[in-house]
Amino acid sequence: MPMSLGIMKSEMIGTANWSWAMYPGLSVGCMNTLILHGDEAMKQTYLTKLASGEWSGTMCLTEPHCGTDLAQTSTKAVPDGNGLYDVSGTKVYISSGEHDMADNIVHIVLAKLPDAPHGTKGISLFLVPKFMPDSNGEVPEGATKNVVCAGIETKMGIKSSATCVMAFENSKGFLIGEANDGLAQMFTFMNTARLGTAMQGVCHMERSYQGALPWVMERRSMRALSGKKDPEAVADRIIHHPDVRKNMLTIKALCEGGRAMIYEASLIADGMMHENEKIRDECENELGLHTPTLKAFLTELGVECSSLGMQVYGGAGFIKDYGMEQIMRDARISTLYEGTTGVQGLDLLGRKIIMDKGVLLRKHLKNVATECFKIGTGSNAMKYGLHTKALEIGAFTARTMYAVARILGHASGNKEAVGSASVDFLMMQGYFNCGLQWLRMMNAAADALESNPDMDEAEKTFYRGKMNTGNFYFDRILPKAYAHASMCVKSPDSIMAMTMDQWDINQKLPSDSGRAYGKNFVQQ
Repeated sequence: MPMSLGIMKSEMIGTANWSWAMYPGLSVGCMNTLILHGDEAMKQTYLTKLASGEWSGTMCLTEPHCGTDLAQTSTKAVPDGNGLYDVSGTKVYISSGEHDMADNIVHIVLAKLPDAPHGTKGISLFLVPKFMPDSNGEVPEGATKNVVCAGIETKMGIKSSATCVMAFENSKGFLIGEANDGLAQMFTFMNTARLGTAMQGVCHMERSYQGALPWVMERRSMRALSGKKDPEAVADRIIHHPDVRKNMLTIKALCEGGRAMIYEASLIADGMMHENEKIRDECENELGLHTPTLKAFLTELGVECSSLGMQVYGGAGFIKDYGMEQIMRDARISTLYEGTTGVQGLDLLGRKIIMDKGVLLRKHLKNVATECFKIGTGSNAMKYGLHTKALEIGAFTARTMYAVARILGHASGNKEAVGSASVDFLMMQGYFNCGLQWLRMMNAAADALESNPDMDEAEKTFYRGKMNTGNFYFDRILPKAYAHASMCVKSPDSIMAMTMDQWDINQKLPSDSGRAYGKNFVQQ
């Protein structure tokens, strides 16, 4: 299915059980990689089985000695003289790396050829199956494993997702695409995975909202400050307390705004499968600009909203019986894998904006400004207060360019400026782009209310609820964008001023590792 339709299915499954959803989700990324970069034989043998669900897929990047820094990749692939490659090395944190839910597992693996250049320019991409299929494309009975799972990680959350240490020991593999072009090819998989991880943030917001809503509508505690709301009961329901209501509205506003952000991105992703190469490239570049913000911003807010969902339960939220603490445990990984929030910030500001000389950013901001002018001058703008909101979002386009200019100004004298500003810049863009989605939704709700005065009360309630939630976003959430805007243009000096001997000045830690320190602490 096109991603714009498939993403709806992904959200439903992911909200119900994110751990399980990772298995088919990774297969989709594997499929997209083979569609764009695999040869015809790979597509016939592997793509058909992945699409049917008979086989599943993974991506194998991380190694024990390096995480995000893939230039340190040490896994080797040596030609065997028969058109295949012997792949040897260890990969860690491999989601869905080993299980018995599929007849075979297709690993997409980063490795280096013997004569590869140093760094990321020497990385190639390989297809390494768990079982080598026969000439008919089937796994022969009694086949020996081509790849071995050396261990299962014990984790904080997403516990039903098998996170594996995978050992490749002269494992037979196939080269995907051109040699030494693996990182560029792998980004097809990574961008798909990052969009999926962004959806994880929305899934946990939605699940937190669904879990918290019945509680706040039924739980009673004290009386509302403005007077009794449920006079026949011993106390008022906690939804009447402003702080509880604010927490619930925060989850609702961020969830619905984040969903709109992802769904718009999925429409762009549809174009990456277009038959016209130019259109494919344009869509891939446009999606690439938004992917870091979607992944980092929405996952950070997924954790925040999971915490708010627990908060409205009070102490009960900390107890496993109610299911709220699991949402937070499951959500926490989302800000870490597929590139941490810090890595996404550097990708956005460093690679997607500065290295691009701001071409894609300016195009995006110009489109936003044009759309804001159209909404702000529309027939319903004054009646529903959209003119001021459109002006505010439109003004953020100028604030964004100002922030980039200030950061570049600092960077001319201090190379750490980009790194120190990147996460705040990304979060500013996230709140700004989420605000754009709420402006659109409020405009659509206003149009619906004005164009169909005879709609039934249920529909009117829905659209009025959208307007109220949008007003809350602009009043209580969008102001966070201004704080991030202020922080991202500050000099990096206060971050970088600490000298090495000023850290932990009153406590000398063991020199071995944090894990050893933790073990020593427990023993003491």
